[in-house]
Amino acid sequence: MEKKNIVGARVQQARRAGKPAITQLDLVARLQILGMKIDQSGISKIESGRRPVLDSEVIALADALKVSVQWLLKGTGDLLISETN
Repeated sequence: MEKKNIVGARVQQARRAGKPAITQLDLVARLQILGMKIDQSGISKIESGRRPVLDSEVIALADALKVSVQWLLKGTGDLLISETN
């Protein structure tokens, strides 16, 4: 199946790099606090590249994962966890 985004692999990488690692359900809860309604199935589809990601979702994902939007979109480089975005 064709991948529809480049953000998914980065979302998964950032989740797993958390100390402790962030589960998909934890990420869903963080996104809900930010007003974004994506369920666990949606996160799974994003991570596998089967679901496109809206620009507003990229911003919320970056905030929830404490990474920069640029890091999520660029697709190269090291994990850059930031305190503010």
